[in-house]
Amino acid sequence: MGKAAKGGKKLPSAPLAEKKKAKKNPLFEKAPRNFRLGGDIQPKRDLTRFVKWPKYVRLQRMKRVMLMRLKVPPAINQFNAAIDKNQAGKVLALCKKCMPETRAAKKARLMEMAQQKKDGQEVKTKKPQTVKYGLNHVTTLIENKQAKL
Repeated sequence: MGKAAKGGKKLPSAPLAEKKKAKKNPLFEKAPRNFRLGGDIQPKRDLTRFVKWPKYVRLQRMKRVMLMRLKVPPAINQFNAAIDKNQAGKVLALCKKCMPETRAAKKARLMEMAQQKKDGQEVKTKKPQTVKYGLNHVTTLIENKQAKL
């Protein structure tokens, strides 16, 4: 760090340019205002900061502050934006392909497995792969390291 600059040299004022001060009328002297009880009216102040705002306004402001303060990992942040129509179609097609089996289909599969077991054959039918859903269920799968993208 360098030395702080000291006050510069002042230029002399122009000799011909003299400032004219407005003369005050001694009959109308301004007295200092008194804001105590029974005194002058207080000046208007900006009180918007102290207003009780509606809940939705407070929530959206708190959310904005939180989003500015938090650094969200990209793996989670990808869900903050909506996907385009083309990509949505692909996702829905995948979900339809991996849709959980109906009760009737499950019953038929289990009956077929039981029949194969009864006949002494090797059990061939496997449980189909499905998309897991539900916040708590998915969270549990992630914690148990069973979730795969």
